[in-house]
Amino acid sequence: MQLRPAKFCTALILLALALSACARRGEVPVTPTLAEDDDTFCRANNVAAGSPEYVACRKDRDVQRANAAARADKQQRNLGEYMLNNPVKP
Repeated sequence: MQLRPAKFCTALILLALALSACARRGEVPVTPTLAEDDDTFCRANNVAAGSPEYVACRKDRDVQRANAAARADKQQRNLGEYMLNNPVKP
């Protein structure tokens, strides 16, 4: 009889670990490709790296990316709330 609760607890712990890995959805990882795209975009106007215009361009790109991620998170929350408040009954 003691073996069943041990298996249940182990499965529950593994499930909690798996779900917690997905919980940090809001952070967008900066990949080398993404940094290269930002660099290419900001250098397109013949702006030297390190100049004030270049730094402002990179900051603008970061703000745009953060705003897009915030919009996506808000849409996801709204969809979840809608699904909770308006269940479809087959």
